[in-house]
Amino acid sequence: MKIRSILLSLALCCALAAVLPAFANPNNNARAAAPAQATAPVQATASAPAGCDMSRTIQVSGAATVNVVPDRALVKLGVQSNGLSPRAVQAANTSAIQKIIAALSALGIQQKDIATDVYYITPIYDEYSSLSIKSYRIHNYLAVTVRDTGKINDVIISALDAGANEVVNVDLYTSELRKYRDQARDMAIKAAQEKAQALATAAGAQTGCVIHIDENTWSAYNGWWYGSNPNLMTQNVTQNAAPAQNAGGAGMDENGPVSLGQISVQATVNVTLGLK
Repeated sequence: MKIRSILLSLALCCALAAVLPAFANPNNNARAAAPAQATAPVQATASAPAGCDMSRTIQVSGAATVNVVPDRALVKLGVQSNGLSPRAVQAANTSAIQKIIAALSALGIQQKDIATDVYYITPIYDEYSSLSIKSYRIHNYLAVTVRDTGKINDVIISALDAGANEVVNVDLYTSELRKYRDQARDMAIKAAQEKAQALATAAGAQTGCVIHIDENTWSAYNGWWYGSNPNLMTQNVTQNAAPAQNAGGAGMDENGPVSLGQISVQATVNVTLGLK
C-alpha cells in the first residue's frame, strides 16, 4: 500500500509539471491558435500623374523682361592725393575726404550711406629700376548710396566743390528687385507654356504635366572692375534706356548729366512638359 501511494504521488507531480506552464503564460495558446494572416503587397513605384505621358516630352524656354525706373543710385567718387611722405599724403587725403563727407551730410545723405569703397597707397618712383621713391599717392574712393534719385547730380557737384577730383561711376538700381524678379519669372513661365502649347498643337498633340523647370539666373553689371557692390551684382541690370512715354518725364534732369532712364530685370526658364 505504501508503494502504491508513492507511485500515485509521483504521477500527480508529473501531471502538474505539464499543466503549470500553460497557466503561467496563457498567451502562448492564444498565439498558437491564431490563424496566420496574409500581408497585402506594397506598391514599389508610384504611377505617373493622370494625363501625363513621361515617355513623350517637349522642352521649351521662356524669357521675360520687366523695365523699371530705378529708385536708388550708388555714386562712386573720391580723392587722389600726392605727397612727399606717407604721413603727409595721408593727412592731405583725410582732410579732403572729411570735407566731402561734410558736404554730402549737408545734402541729407546719412552716415550709414557713405562708406569707403577703395583705399590704397602707391609709391611714385624716381627710377623704377632702382626702386627710388620720390613721393606717394593715395586713391581713396567713397561709395555713396543716394536714396532720393533727384539728388544724384547735387551729390556729384557738391563732392567736387568740396575737393573730390574723381567720379568713378554712377550705378542705378531698384530697391524692389524681389518684386520685379518674381514678376519676370511668372511672365517667363507663361511664355514657355504658350510656346509649348503652340508647338504641340502644330504637331497634333497637347501639353500635359510639367516634368522639369530650370531657371537661368545671371547678372550683367556695368560697374568698375574693383570695388563692386555685391548688392548691385545680384541684379539683372542689362540696359539703361529712355524713360517710358507714360512715365511723365520721370528720371530726367535738365540740370545735370545723369538721366535715370530704365533698367531691365530679366528672367529665363527652361521647361520640360509631357505630351498627351
